[in-house]
Amino acid sequence: MKNRWIALYVENQVGVLAKVSGLFSGKSYNLQSLTVGTTEDETVSRMTICVSSDDKTFEQIKKQLNRMVEVIKVIDLTHVPIHMKEILFAKVLKLDDEGKQEVFRIAEVFGADVVDIGPESALLECKLTERRNNELIALLRERFRNIEVVRGGAVAIESISTSCR
Repeated sequence: MKNRWIALYVENQVGVLAKVSGLFSGKSYNLQSLTVGTTEDETVSRMTICVSSDDKTFEQIKKQLNRMVEVIKVIDLTHVPIHMKEILFAKVLKLDDEGKQEVFRIAEVFGADVVDIGPESALLECKLTERRNNELIALLRERFRNIEVVRGGAVAIESISTSCR
């Protein structure tokens, strides 16, 4: 079992997300990540999905998705050079002045933005890879007792050159 990435171009209609996610839940496939957004064509949305599966199961998933009427195109991103980012917000609470300074240093090292600050808290916005976001969360948990984390799913696009992830 390993993480597999797939992009779907689907009709931008009510119920399509439910049908696609229903396909996964109906077969007991666990989604690791799912993001959806419109494309340059307002009638078409692109889904970026991460599912943990073996090779055989993943091939079945792709075939089942290709059979859905609302699915326009299925792209297996698992072994393709891609650019991928995940958005994350991390709120660090109950900070003193020294703690705030440390949050700013950590944000600078990770390339995160401090987007809000209060008397005893700071809010980071991160647009990093899943791995870098995991590393940031681990460091924040190690250094601070009170953090809140909100993550969005990853979005990905095929690379124009050969650079990857």
